[in-house]
Amino acid sequence: MMITPVHHFRDIERKPEYLQPEKCVPPPSRASLGTMWFIRDGCGIACAVVTWMLVFYADFVVLLVMLVPSRDYVYSVINGTLFNTLAFLALASHFRAMLTDPGAVPKGNATKEFIESLQLKPGQVVYKCPKCCSIKPDRAHHCSVCKRCIRKMDHHCPWVNNCVGENNQKYFVLFTMYIALISLHALIMVGFHFLYCFEEDWTKCSSFSPPTTVILLILLCFEALLFLIFTSVMFGTQVHSICTDETGIEQLKKEERRWAKKTKWMNMKAVFGHPFSIAWLSPFATPDQGKADPYQYVV
Repeated sequence: MMITPVHHFRDIERKPEYLQPEKCVPPPSRASLGTMWFIRDGCGIACAVVTWMLVFYADFVVLLVMLVPSRDYVYSVINGTLFNTLAFLALASHFRAMLTDPGAVPKGNATKEFIESLQLKPGQVVYKCPKCCSIKPDRAHHCSVCKRCIRKMDHHCPWVNNCVGENNQKYFVLFTMYIALISLHALIMVGFHFLYCFEEDWTKCSSFSPPTTVILLILLCFEALLFLIFTSVMFGTQVHSICTDETGIEQLKKEERRWAKKTKWMNMKAVFGHPFSIAWLSPFATPDQGKADPYQYVV
């Protein structure tokens, strides 16, 4: 592959003599690779905790303020079941997005032995990340928070305390979708509850006092509206990124396309799995993305 100007945008060492494999610590043993993926970042952990607390608050208001006091048993059961199912799927998607390795390149693999194993031909070049001492594949970028190079890194999201990359983008998309759905559902129920309370006695439409009920509903309305807008935008940008097969970083840096162009449907299946099924909507189904192409180290 010819070296194009786009390579100057990457935070890499571009010349083979700068690889300096003797300065790299050998990669961790395979036994340590099976440990759970979790980013120890204070800001990210705080954002993740706040996310769960906001979902629990919404569930508290929906159940104890609006549905339990309702005289319509069928209305309460249907909406309570729907809201809690969506909330459960949202938190499960968040959990998977946070604890799934997004596609980290083995750290410290820029060793002399590994470079020799690539059997480089004259004119071929490999790229080393000077920050994590890794031979990085094409379309990988270094994350300063995760302190690793991530394959097809889209961005680092503090709300899931993780990078969004090749292996966990599905869970992040599902998280934004389910949060948008429960936000919309909550807004609709708040609207109906206000109308019901205006028509009836405020002391009968909630188990809390009228001032407390109004405050709780207004806070929920504000939270739901804010997150409906935010997650809808994120969901739309993620779907667009998947269909165009171009990550957020690649769009931001205006990197020249160096990979094969595929159809939108093939790009969707690459993220959500083969073939299309209800498993696309499940955070418990791991997409079958096939084996990585030896990280595409050589160009």
